[in-house]
Amino acid sequence: MLQTRNHEGITTLTLDRADKGNALSAALVEALIEQVSRALGDKETHALVFNASGKHFCTGFDLSDLATCSEGDLLHRFVRVEQLLQLIWSAPVRTVALVQGRTWGAGADLFAACEVRLCTQDTTFRFPGVRFGLALGTRRLAGRVGADQARRWLLDGIEVKADDALKAALANGLRAVSNGANATSVDVEISAAVGNEVVDRETGTAIRALTRRDEADRDLAELVRSASRPGLKARIESYVVSLRKP
Repeated sequence: MLQTRNHEGITTLTLDRADKGNALSAALVEALIEQVSRALGDKETHALVFNASGKHFCTGFDLSDLATCSEGDLLHRFVRVEQLLQLIWSAPVRTVALVQGRTWGAGADLFAACEVRLCTQDTTFRFPGVRFGLALGTRRLAGRVGADQARRWLLDGIEVKADDALKAALANGLRAVSNGANATSVDVEISAAVGNEVVDRETGTAIRALTRRDEADRDLAELVRSASRPGLKARIESYVVSLRKP
């Protein structure tokens, strides 16, 4: 489900549900929160890297158990995802996302929350949460690509290809290796993406706090307000049905 590797101050978290498109189940979200929190609590950690096995980085929420979920269950899941994203956004260390294929929904939000954001040429991004009424990750996306661009992508349901993501600065580089590369190549890629930070962790924390907008409480409140609107489960069910139409 989640592979964790710690090497020379770099914690690499690999989503490992390739058969499910690395969709975020409730258990995977909890595992990510646990491992991210553990890494950020370790003073020896200077970088946190996210990647994934298989063809796709992350296809969004795992909705395979939707039939048995209550609206309260869904609200809790979305809150936990937002808390995960806030941990990444406010991290005192360098955060890196190395993605490929479909990077959709919460996967795209995770990508946007990282400092170094590299994708393959075949990567696509989608933000479908607005289709079922969620305000999740919006401010962070707008911080990356600008308010006008973010509104258009969200409200028009646009699938963003790698070239457009690079032009808009959602992605800030192409991956050096392709999907399926061997472990040695990936290690070299991770090392290059992490780089060599020249300041101590305390200074890095201060610089990060001064150079990014952080409105965690407001973002969480907006998410809860949007997810608490009656009919959330029905809206998600309608969205899932729409995906099955030819």
